[in-house]
Amino acid sequence: MTTTPVKPPELREFYENPAVPVASGTPRSRRQARMLAEALGPATAGRSRTILDIGCGDGTAAATAAPYLPGHRIVGIDWSQDALRRARTRIPYAVRGELTDGGLPLRTGAADAVLFSEVIEHLVDPDAALDEIRRVLRPGGHLMLSTPNLAAWYNRGLLLAGVQPVFSEVSLRGIHGRPGREVVGHLRLYTARALREFVAASGFEVVRLAGAPFHGVPRPLRPLDRLACARPPLASILLLHARRT
Repeated sequence: MTTTPVKPPELREFYENPAVPVASGTPRSRRQARMLAEALGPATAGRSRTILDIGCGDGTAAATAAPYLPGHRIVGIDWSQDALRRARTRIPYAVRGELTDGGLPLRTGAADAVLFSEVIEHLVDPDAALDEIRRVLRPGGHLMLSTPNLAAWYNRGLLLAGVQPVFSEVSLRGIHGRPGREVVGHLRLYTARALREFVAASGFEVVRLAGAPFHGVPRPLRPLDRLACARPPLASILLLHARRT
């Protein structure tokens, strides 16, 4: 049996659709911003750090992070023109760029930190993406990556029941075999172990792995979802802090 892969232009059209969600939950953004603020420390006179929010979407995550990072400069980067138009209403700097070889509009080693929030699960080639992020980060620069957890506590139960895991998608046209209604274009999913190993193999030192809740969990289950954050391998969202070696 042969299969026909989705062509990149079709994926581009999907992400340029204004109806496709480009923002994720505020709790994740806040936790990630606090982790980065702790890693960078306060801005000092004449020493403003450059933080890239790669795949900034509509700018919500960068705008949420900004109060935790006073004095530092946050630059949003996305290749969706529709997302950039929305991002520019929330953050001062938003420019177009791509996660290909030399596709980010910065010189080598120009950035002090990268926010990479809910992007890697959408990529056809995550290896090339981390190579490009590593290029623009200075030695010792920080990578703050977040992504849904394939092994989230409820996904373990769903799989045992023969139900497609939350976050996973088998089509760009509709949801099949799992709870939920929104199609968001996830192509890859990671467990905590897989994410650690992948980032380390890409030339980064993993500093910390934490968990965050998922805003789409039904309200009665949200207390349990917050409790799961204490055990990152069970959490809904994985928050990984790494440094460029």
